[in-house]
Amino acid sequence: MKNTILTLQKHKQNKQKITMLTAYDYTTAKLMDESGVDCLLVGDSLGMVMLGYDSTVSVTMEDMIHHSKAVARAAKTALVVTDLPFMSYHASVYDAVYNAGRLIQEGNAQAVKLEGGQAFCEHIKMIAQASIPVIAHIGLMPQSVLALGGYKVQGKDYHAAKNIILDALAVEQAGAAAILLECVPADLAALISDLVNIPTIGIGAGHNCDGQVLVYQDMLSMYDGVSSKFVKSFAPIGEQMKQAFADYCQEVKRQQFPDSIHEFAIDSEIMAKLKYEFLISNKG
Repeated sequence: MKNTILTLQKHKQNKQKITMLTAYDYTTAKLMDESGVDCLLVGDSLGMVMLGYDSTVSVTMEDMIHHSKAVARAAKTALVVTDLPFMSYHASVYDAVYNAGRLIQEGNAQAVKLEGGQAFCEHIKMIAQASIPVIAHIGLMPQSVLALGGYKVQGKDYHAAKNIILDALAVEQAGAAAILLECVPADLAALISDLVNIPTIGIGAGHNCDGQVLVYQDMLSMYDGVSSKFVKSFAPIGEQMKQAFADYCQEVKRQQFPDSIHEFAIDSEIMAKLKYEFLISNKG
């Protein structure tokens, strides 16, 4: 059966952990869906991992719709959640509802995610009233990284931690269907998960959240260099891909690929006739 936002709620009630991974294309989304991932997040992180931007702020609605449609075609079971990108909902409640609707209608998403707590409660309320499930993203919010002063753990002092709790309570009251907690202390995330009745999904927020999400390129080690503390490499796919690409180049240059087993045959009499017609007769 197709997962819905109610599936996530049941998981929380039954104390079953929720699994979520980012997805941006049909092929990868299909593999994830067939592997049993509960939710596919079409994150605006596609700006960096798919489009090569330095941050998420350059991502447009058209980018999100394009990738969301591809993922939705592959998701037979998984719930598809798509990010509202930077400035698609900040200016007005109207923009928020309109663009959330576009992600549902044009992007075939089943839920939308937006960054923001108390300041965006009216936006969440009106999107929810339009019968569009909303996941609120609080803690570290990448779209606000300039205002936050960089990618840092949030809620480490009393006032900051209290404000994140108030954010969580406010977005639940506004109608959010779930909360994504990014880069907050594990004990704080655990407290929030106990305080709210809706599911919490963590990234860098400890094991006591109701679910977890990772950027799939991170968990497959598809980047060089040091990854974030909260990332675990589940397979060295990046190195395997680079080696496969290098092997391909080498075999082509050495004329080892394609081999005869990769070729299609044609009747020798037909080839003899063609060679006579186009090579021998023309020379004569």
